[in-house]
Amino acid sequence: MTRGRMTVGRRGRLSASAIALVAGLAACAHTPPGSEPVEAPLAYYWQSAEGHLRLLAAARPVNDWLVEEGAPAQLKAHLRLSQRLREFASQALALPDNASYTRYADLRRSAALWNLVAAPPLSLQLRTWCHPVTGCVGYQGWFDEARARETATRLAGRGLDVAVYPVPAYSTLGWSNWLGGDPLLNTFVQGGELELARLIFHELAHQLIYVKDDTAFNESFATAVERLGLARWLAGSADERLRQAYQEAERRRQAFRALKRETRERLADVYAQTGLSDSERLGRKAQVLADLRGAYRQLRTSWGLDPARVFPADRWVEEANNASLAAEGAYDQWVPAFEALFAREVGGSTDWRPFYAAVRRLADLPAPARRDGLEALLRTGSR
Repeated sequence: MTRGRMTVGRRGRLSASAIALVAGLAACAHTPPGSEPVEAPLAYYWQSAEGHLRLLAAARPVNDWLVEEGAPAQLKAHLRLSQRLREFASQALALPDNASYTRYADLRRSAALWNLVAAPPLSLQLRTWCHPVTGCVGYQGWFDEARARETATRLAGRGLDVAVYPVPAYSTLGWSNWLGGDPLLNTFVQGGELELARLIFHELAHQLIYVKDDTAFNESFATAVERLGLARWLAGSADERLRQAYQEAERRRQAFRALKRETRERLADVYAQTGLSDSERLGRKAQVLADLRGAYRQLRTSWGLDPARVFPADRWVEEANNASLAAEGAYDQWVPAFEALFAREVGGSTDWRPFYAAVRRLADLPAPARRDGLEALLRTGSR
């Protein structure tokens, strides 16, 4: 979800207190029907708290990096860009203006953490894990990839589809502001202007609005803010090549999303055919996934990209299963609904606050009413 050492002194004492607090909250975690119990909960919460606090301890103010003689020039350029994006997020997008993304840490690894997701073999319903602060979520985050994969192997042994994937950044929903906020990380800060903007806007959106026990709502809202915010950022850019690169990347992204959405719909149809035996449905599932791989190969050829650029997508498709497809769906399910809500509340205005107020009204509704509201917005957006 480091190889840097924990600091000592006052920050070290705060860290120890925070670890004790988070570990103690493990006893408050609940496991409602349909959710997956946290195995060895104290150990899991300990690694979560310790991993995050090690990450915070490795972070230093961006300004310190900018004046450090030994820091690479390219890193300094990316950090300057991050601060412009950070300011834009607060001023133009009305996202939280706090300590997050004003510090930088080099974790000396390729991911901030690794997410584990799981689903039954004949369902696209993600298993959930329930925690005191975040509620029930459809993933489990590990700071140690090996431990994530060990847990995945145990779940696969129970017959579940599982997937483990790297996460470049995550949000603490503002809970870490008293410790300096969520930092910029080497795992994403040098990924290019478009991806850096996406990530900062997405993660700050989580800090603004978050609903317990509703992963699809949270991720779709943050993804909508990410897309709408990036469009606003590019509208003010004088770099025509950047806008063209965005348009080309978005076309590829939308085509890939459409393919994954079609695959989920076909699988859902297969799983709904309860008149078939499990073995028959598993056979049809295998055919749908084979069709996904074949269609992706054609799509990939049409892109004409360097193979190194599409390797992550290649691997994802090769390993695709219910868990990975369902996890992807959580990020996209309600995005058109939020975009329709944005068009209704903001339109051509530059004031995003009415949009957020409308999202909060949805967030405050009971889950069934919230879903009804989103489905109504989907119908509005499709007209």
